[in-house]
Amino acid sequence: MADVEAALDAAGLKNPRVREFVAEYAELTGAERIEVVGAADDARLIQEALDAGELHPAGEGLYYSRSYYKDTARSEERTIVATNDEKDKGVYNNWRPASEMKPLLHDSMRGASVGKTMYVIPYLMSPPGNALAPWAAGVQLTDTRTVVLHMIRMSRVAPHFLDELDDPDHFVRAVHVTGDLENLGQGTERDQRYFVTVADERTILHFGSSYGGNALLGKIAHGLRQGAYDGWASKKFLAEQYMLIGIHDNETGKDYHICGGFPSASGKTNLAMMLAPDVLGERYHVSFYGDDIAWLWVDEESGRLMGMNPEYGVFGVAKDTNERTNPTALHSIDPGTDAIFTNVAYNPTTGEVWWEGRTPSPPSNVHGWLDWTGSPLADRKDSDSSPWAHPNSRFTTTLANVPNIAEDFDAAAGVPIDAIIFGGRTRDREPLIRAIHDLAEGVYDGLTLGAEATAAAEGKEGVLRYDPMSNRPFMAYGEGDYAQHYLDVVGAATDQPIFAHVNWFQRDPQDGHFLWPGYRDNLRPLLWLLQLRNGEVTGRQTPVGIVPTEEELNLEGVDISPKDLETILTIDNARWQQEMANRAEHLEQFDRMPEAIWEAHRRVAKALEADGA
Repeated sequence: MADVEAALDAAGLKNPRVREFVAEYAELTGAERIEVVGAADDARLIQEALDAGELHPAGEGLYYSRSYYKDTARSEERTIVATNDEKDKGVYNNWRPASEMKPLLHDSMRGASVGKTMYVIPYLMSPPGNALAPWAAGVQLTDTRTVVLHMIRMSRVAPHFLDELDDPDHFVRAVHVTGDLENLGQGTERDQRYFVTVADERTILHFGSSYGGNALLGKIAHGLRQGAYDGWASKKFLAEQYMLIGIHDNETGKDYHICGGFPSASGKTNLAMMLAPDVLGERYHVSFYGDDIAWLWVDEESGRLMGMNPEYGVFGVAKDTNERTNPTALHSIDPGTDAIFTNVAYNPTTGEVWWEGRTPSPPSNVHGWLDWTGSPLADRKDSDSSPWAHPNSRFTTTLANVPNIAEDFDAAAGVPIDAIIFGGRTRDREPLIRAIHDLAEGVYDGLTLGAEATAAAEGKEGVLRYDPMSNRPFMAYGEGDYAQHYLDVVGAATDQPIFAHVNWFQRDPQDGHFLWPGYRDNLRPLLWLLQLRNGEVTGRQTPVGIVPTEEELNLEGVDISPKDLETILTIDNARWQQEMANRAEHLEQFDRMPEAIWEAHRRVAKALEADGA
């Protein structure tokens, strides 16, 4: 058994509640030794991981890792929010009683770390000194060194964050035990994995993975699920799966900030890392704050809705990341950045990595290349067209490596939010952008956010898979209570943000081409939105919001036909009336949905009916 007291003394970790927590789980798991880590240990831990074969060199200051082949992504069906009150049960949060889940997880973890090191990771999911810092401190225990290296990139890691708490007991207790990955029955009736957030006890217990959000407990489990529950319980903030960007106008000197939620495969990361189009680059500069999570609160002095990214890094999807789609992301993993690639294709001889979409074609000489499972590509049969990299392969890098990172990304104050946008991938129905001034209608729009069902997702073709606020996999409590809390937090701001819905993915029904060029040109509708908020343009009122006129959009240098432009700035009333019936069915499944949301639904439905008459 590990000498817990000696290890914590040597690390200078004094918080008595943290010490009790570490001792409890060291005894439960049977860890052989304890090691407290901080960001200053990164270089040593990388070398240890290289020596142990857990990492491999992938160029100067770049590293490659590979997870177990059945352990490659989040597992929503094994992810649970547990509390001591059944009223916290929602449609999407897989609620279970804490009295059931805690003993189950403890039984799985008992003795599972015999012979292993238990790493103690004291972390902070906010800029130091931020208004929400009291809810941002946590300690993760893990038995996997690569998890430590990812956490150092994704959060602020140092023992003093826990020793300086006003209340030494107010931190998230997070425990990650990998388990015997080859014998967990992943995806079968014998599946032993559980990823549980005991939200009202501020405890996270994850067993059965060493990958991504299943193992980096500061990220989704704390940053979204626990953060959302804490925000609701305290009545002080929202924790959302939102990107956050800044736009600086060099001509006026003004700064604007936009956050927003997008379901999977709807362009969130590319938007978050967007650069201004060349023709607008002299006037506008886009700054990156974050691509995945934003915490929002109202500053009592200014009355502004404020936002910050609780993360310290980017855990990006590699697939289709290239110089055209996202040069910002690509240069955030340049040589010397200490970035870690996971489950991409790898050439151990040259240290090169590759994934689908990085270049138009894979390397022509396959000799020496291994696919994401570690199998030699040269041994494949000609008929084998399976991907070289896993579709959920990732790169992990710190925010400071992002070329256009905002100068104040880690400032305690956060930034004022001017607009909240939502966007789903739909081939029709949704115009390029539609703005909403009314708070209840904006929240209603977010609650009915969705993307079209695909072959990989359940649902009928053309019918949206709803993803409220893009938070469906991360809901921590009941959706009706969530809607009311959202109305309360944003409604407390004296200077309200404007809401909008965007869609870069309309297609021509005949030949299937995208009607809008997307990528860097997506800045143009956002600039129009800010002008609308400032009263500089008026747009055209429709039943579902305000859309730009063709004259109001800055289209200098955009290659788009008049017909396509007209289509993306037009509302298809018949399709929308069909959509309203689906929205009603979607909202009816949630308990305690605020009447204000139903009133917003009825207003939009009535306006569509009148417009279509």
